[in-house]
Amino acid sequence: MSHQAVNAAPDAIFEWPGSSGPLHLRLYRGAPEKASDALMVFFHPGGFVVSDIESTDSCFRVLADSCKVNMLAPCYALASDRPFPAAVEDAHAVLTLTHQHRRKLFWKGTQLFVGGVEAGGNLAAVSALVCRDRQGPKLAGQVLVMPMLDASMCCDSMRHAADQPDTAEVAQALERSYRTYLPHPSDRLHPYASPLQASRLTGLPPALIMHTEGDPLSDEARAYANKLVQAGISVDQVTLPPADVNNVSERCEITADDPCVTALSAFLAAHRSPPSSSSTISEKPSQA
Repeated sequence: MSHQAVNAAPDAIFEWPGSSGPLHLRLYRGAPEKASDALMVFFHPGGFVVSDIESTDSCFRVLADSCKVNMLAPCYALASDRPFPAAVEDAHAVLTLTHQHRRKLFWKGTQLFVGGVEAGGNLAAVSALVCRDRQGPKLAGQVLVMPMLDASMCCDSMRHAADQPDTAEVAQALERSYRTYLPHPSDRLHPYASPLQASRLTGLPPALIMHTEGDPLSDEARAYANKLVQAGISVDQVTLPPADVNNVSERCEITADDPCVTALSAFLAAHRSPPSSSSTISEKPSQA
């Protein structure tokens, strides 16, 4: 089943107050129950500068239907008009408001997951840090898909990508995004901007981290997974098949039998029950 074969339209559209203005949100109902135990708030990509919430309708619909989970996709503040930390505050505002609006979300208010792709993956990782630091809301898990985690862009895969013709374009786009989102260089090492730079990672929820083979962001995803495990956090790590990383549309295309869908479905099933006390990292090979 391809993503073109499903009804990509959201089931409901809301407007909630963000930290400094109204935010638009889309709900994709995938859970069969009238009130599901789990809700996933999933942040869109776009490098902190573009709202991709409409272009990712198909992706979110496939994820919701295939994983049988209700997904809430919010907009958030975009740079350069509203640079860091505006998007971080919007993300936390959305997570905080989910409990208040749980009936409209067809959610019992029990288990809350956070996830995102690229810039959205950054916000998901940062949200886990912020929720821990502000003592709520409690998260059941975090899902980071090709996340942007290091504004210093020092990982080997990023440096290598900048010198290669097949990846230079996306590496340059990521650099522009970080520069726009973080106009003050001192902010680039802040853990709420670069989670990979965080010195304290204890107390975070379990993580599913996915990276694409050959992608400029792959090494920072691996590095963050390893740091989480060293902090005692349970991590599932999945390597996705190579893709045309310069093709922005391909970086968010998905089908129901995609390894990313399979991994997310398994992760949600595992963490809808009380988490194990053990902390491990497992590398799950993808299937093309």
